[in-house]
Amino acid sequence: MIVVDQLTKRYGRHTAVENVSFHCEPGTVTGFLGPNGAGKSTTMRMICGLTPPTAGTAAVAGRPYRQLPNPGRTVGVLLDASAQHAGRTGREALTVAAATMGVDRRAVGEVLDRVGLDAVAARRRVRAYSLGMRQRLGIALALLGNPRVLILDEPANGLDPEGIFWMRGLLRDFADRGGTVLLSSHLLREVEAVADRLVVIGGGRIVAQGGKDELLAGDGTLVRARDRAALRGALQRAGLTARDGTDGLLVSADPEAVGQAAATAGVALTELRPAGTGGLEQLFLTLTTAEPAVAETRPAETRTDAAPTEEAVR
Repeated sequence: MIVVDQLTKRYGRHTAVENVSFHCEPGTVTGFLGPNGAGKSTTMRMICGLTPPTAGTAAVAGRPYRQLPNPGRTVGVLLDASAQHAGRTGREALTVAAATMGVDRRAVGEVLDRVGLDAVAARRRVRAYSLGMRQRLGIALALLGNPRVLILDEPANGLDPEGIFWMRGLLRDFADRGGTVLLSSHLLREVEAVADRLVVIGGGRIVAQGGKDELLAGDGTLVRARDRAALRGALQRAGLTARDGTDGLLVSADPEAVGQAAATAGVALTELRPAGTGGLEQLFLTLTTAEPAVAETRPAETRTDAAPTEEAVR
């Protein structure tokens, strides 16, 4: 289980993450979504003990990450597929990790098979790996300690369609066997296919969270017209609350009431439908375009935590 409580990270006057709280239950995949610079990576680094929070706490399996006696046996982490020793072979990288965690060396061959890296790939130096192969090796490192929790930041980057399909099955199987998965990805359709819960962050703050079906069911109406100003005025005169969406106006009313307000004002509509039918893409865009995201980068002189390495996340 992962519990995040009021996590905040400030760099001088810049706030990268503010009062972020959520939890990830065993047996579930939680999709952690947000635009670039929204605070996802900073939050995940705080959970994994790589970035100290300004305020708030994060716990994995009941403890802060840094207090876990052998972290890799409890939580598997992939935050950066490139943070691997380029001069080692894939098998050597896993063998060193197994020795560090006290894992039987036989597990190395098992996880290589599980992630689809054959004997030829295992003998190749990591510097010669494609991005997709690095991702598979990073997932192998995360799985090596047989953890109960997985924390993965953009693990599908560089994977081909077959690899993405494979990863979906791997994560679903991990959760179905009682594991906890926190997954950050820009591949919204893949997140929609595998996630049970969603946490959406924008501008460093949580803008929505809950069960996937609950959030995607939505409520209200999405409406479009060539003359948006006229439509907005018609809705206001009818006492209906509207806000800007990416494709039109989102109205807190049913389609019949919205259509009647437009008809009464003589406004021709180009689209009128329940707001919840656009899927995760529509939800994501609606929630994250209202405010510009807060950039996660900070001035070089205030950077105190190094990028994660393969040793640091074990």
